[in-house]
Amino acid sequence: MGFRAIVGFVLLMTPLLSHSVAFSEEIDTNRLEEIIGGGHCVLVDTRDSDAFNGWRLGDVSRGGHIAGAVNFSASWLDIDSKDGEEVLNQALSDKGIAKDKKVVLYDINGRDAAKVKGWLEGRGFSDILTYDAKKWIDDLARPVESLPGYGLLVPAEVLKDLVDGKRPETFENAGKVIILEASWGEEKNSYAKGHIPGAVHVDTDWVEPPVERLLKGEDKPVTMWILASDDKLMDLAKRLGVSASDTVVVTGENQMAAYRVAFVMEYLGVEDVRVLNGGIGSWVRGGYSLDTDSVKAEPIDDFGRTSPGRPEILDSLDQTKEKLASDDGFVLVDIRTWDEHIGEVSGYSYHHRKGRIPGSVFAYAGKTDSNSLDYYRNLDGTMREPRDILSMWESCGVDTSKHLSFMCGSGWRAAEVWFYARAMGLDNTSMFSDGWIGWSNEGYPFETGEPVR
Repeated sequence: MGFRAIVGFVLLMTPLLSHSVAFSEEIDTNRLEEIIGGGHCVLVDTRDSDAFNGWRLGDVSRGGHIAGAVNFSASWLDIDSKDGEEVLNQALSDKGIAKDKKVVLYDINGRDAAKVKGWLEGRGFSDILTYDAKKWIDDLARPVESLPGYGLLVPAEVLKDLVDGKRPETFENAGKVIILEASWGEEKNSYAKGHIPGAVHVDTDWVEPPVERLLKGEDKPVTMWILASDDKLMDLAKRLGVSASDTVVVTGENQMAAYRVAFVMEYLGVEDVRVLNGGIGSWVRGGYSLDTDSVKAEPIDDFGRTSPGRPEILDSLDQTKEKLASDDGFVLVDIRTWDEHIGEVSGYSYHHRKGRIPGSVFAYAGKTDSNSLDYYRNLDGTMREPRDILSMWESCGVDTSKHLSFMCGSGWRAAEVWFYARAMGLDNTSMFSDGWIGWSNEGYPFETGEPVR
């Protein structure tokens, strides 16, 4: 190749080489602060959501994230889902990760940020930088942020330590740790196919035993699932070997079932109740083995209380009706699909009444049916970051300065969202467990069609 040809080739390649060098650059902390201060950038935490939430995972001295960062986990790119691409693209939009902004990706292992960077570049992003967040997190003079109640949502890695008999972060002073697996029906339905080692099975029918009831205007009884009486719930806790002073971690293949049982344990007054974030799926993705042997509970005679320790978190039908009519500081938050809220469908095969409770505020749930919570979960089933949820609620008119009472059809979806609200630090909350089914079966007033705001 002649001299002119060499020069021409170099000139031709210079933009490509500079592009490659510029956008594979790892910046230092001073440069990061300059970029953040300059605005029109987005800082992205590419670690798992548990680390973002506040857990000290990996080789760092603290948990939590850099203030202002959004979470887009590299692990989401490995989730096999038919709607995965759509969900990820929506996450980019919700978090403000746009091509016209400077995007700074950070991790602590040198791999997560690179993985997300490659994925973004494949979608036309170009102005991307990376940062080693260990430099920031290990500098105790620099602030990090965490969810106020991050400890309520347990990572698979931390649960594995508990299974192995260790006392990981936030469990140092915990009482006796009991792991419960919540699922509907007999053990053979779900539990026997694989559960967390040491977990005791809880049939959700034990907390909400099905009953047949003849309703006004009906010519035959209908089946209802409502919470059992306080006495029966207290007896169930003792049968499971759970006392008020224990620490309970609830797991399950169906996360809503786990949160439903966790809510019951909270209502009864168990001192420390938590849930496996992302359900059993997160355990499997962590590379941990499931057990198929049946673990029998060790019943106890004394729960430590004679009545529920937190009655204020459970709203009855009468209380809900009264507060809607007279309490301006009370918000009934409807965690159902839009079609359920406007009365197009009931949401349940065993319940044909359709509509919404007058005064309730729609706040999303899932995109398909009454067993979905897409709007509250990341692609891997973990809780979405608070800014996403709070932004969604603001658009719906949910005033978080008031008392929030969550409801759905029968309590499963509402229990999960109630738990997420607690993780976000919203303590002025409760749940209307009977929900739409309980309300409509009483013949109380209802509305259909799109609400007028």
